[in-house]
Amino acid sequence: MTAFAAFEDHIRKGGLSDAKGPVAIILIEDDTAVGATLAHHLRTGFKSILALSREPLPEGAIPEGDTRVTSLRFDARRPGAHVPVVNAVIDAVPPGTWLYYCYNAEFLFFPFSESRSIGEMLAFHAEERRRAMLTYVIDLYAPDLKRFPDAVSLSEAMFDRNGYYALGRRDRQGGMHERQLDFFGGLRWRFEEHLPPDRRRIDRIAIFRTAQGLRILPDHRFNIEEYNTYSCPWHHNLTAAITSFRVAKALASNPGSRQQIADFNWRNSHPFRWNSQQLMDLGLMEPGQWF
Repeated sequence: MTAFAAFEDHIRKGGLSDAKGPVAIILIEDDTAVGATLAHHLRTGFKSILALSREPLPEGAIPEGDTRVTSLRFDARRPGAHVPVVNAVIDAVPPGTWLYYCYNAEFLFFPFSESRSIGEMLAFHAEERRRAMLTYVIDLYAPDLKRFPDAVSLSEAMFDRNGYYALGRRDRQGGMHERQLDFFGGLRWRFEEHLPPDRRRIDRIAIFRTAQGLRILPDHRFNIEEYNTYSCPWHHNLTAAITSFRVAKALASNPGSRQQIADFNWRNSHPFRWNSQQLMDLGLMEPGQWF
């Protein structure tokens, strides 16, 4: 493969035709924490990572000699970039492949992720006849915008320990979807006036198994409704969390919000300890029947 090949060319030439999951797709919008994002997901146990960026990755972002990361050219900054990428990968990989997608400066955690791999977790999830997993996007932010004007600090990351809630999700006929909720909280809730309504939810179906006819939608849901459910009908299932600096970065840099936000800290700000137990203790992800 030519160095830094175009994503579309990689797909067209069959670069994913024999991919073995779980496969991670990381949309790289800027240079923030690119190396840290890749390293975190490599430790999580993904067999293959597609890193999509408009420019070549920063030097040293990929661990030397690690062949699990494929760097591909794609403009991840364009609106709705996840839609054509994820749908193209769905079509390109073998049916039934587990996929995951996120952006740079986002970090996946699932129950017991410090001692168990993503493959182990998904094997259990598949045994429960689940083909998708709800993930909550938990906003991270720096404690001091004067010291960290881009709102990013890996060493001093903060998050909201309270202020999360869910509302029933209505279908097109005005009824309620079964086992589906819209979740809110974090910076998207506290500074919702700076975000359009369709970007205020914190739920994302970020982990799923490919199927014929499956399509991701702009709102991070899928065209097959069962994929959008948080659990099966008979008991609670696993959920995961994606801790993310993405909203903090946007609020700190966009002209419409940066002049009006002096600080992200409030009474419910709490240091993030970079472990899954903290997220489970606060109810920000669910171990289900997996112990």
